[in-house]
Amino acid sequence: MFYLTAAIQCAMATATRLSDAPLEELIICPVCDATYQLDRPKAGERAICTRCHHVLIAPRYKAGMQIIAISVAVVVLIIAASLFPFLAISAAGRSNAVSILDAALSFTEGPMLVLALLTAALIIFVPLLRMMLTIYVLVPVVLDRPAARYAIRAFRLSEALKPWSMAEIFALGCAVALVKVAGLATVTFGPAFWMFGVLVVLVIFQDSYMCKWSVWNSLEHPKKR
Repeated sequence: MFYLTAAIQCAMATATRLSDAPLEELIICPVCDATYQLDRPKAGERAICTRCHHVLIAPRYKAGMQIIAISVAVVVLIIAASLFPFLAISAAGRSNAVSILDAALSFTEGPMLVLALLTAALIIFVPLLRMMLTIYVLVPVVLDRPAARYAIRAFRLSEALKPWSMAEIFALGCAVALVKVAGLATVTFGPAFWMFGVLVVLVIFQDSYMCKWSVWNSLEHPKKR
């Protein structure tokens, strides 16, 4: 009973200390809602939630410029991969080459038009919009300029669109389809196939490399000039 009472008193004291702290000195885990007193780690260090082990803060040296470079590369790859041939299929003396945009918009009649537009949006336009929003938000921050107009809304929209950016799901679906089609026809990979493969890797790397807390902190508490 003594240990239980001591634990309760300790928890109450911690809660009281956190409730008295200013909001800018608190950080909440987005996964389990645990609240901590903010202790900013140095570059290369990480702040991890002790309850669910989610990474809360992971600042990296000159990460902003690297993320911008990745975003620009992804924008170029998305545009190029949408226009160049993705796959070429040959069977019974006939061959056909198709791009990602052609495949997404192959059903444009009747009720299938909505499905075609959603497919094109999820695998092309949403990832493209996310990268452009990232560039729009980070460029002024990296250059130590005032935040761009509506930068907070832009970054919030970018994060809201993340679950709907399904380039990785499209790549996985293509892999499953190719296993079945390979036995029926001759499949040749076009330039867009390799571009899309690199694109998916870069998107995953960018999402894992970005420290969202650092971005929010830079937008909400800009440096005084």
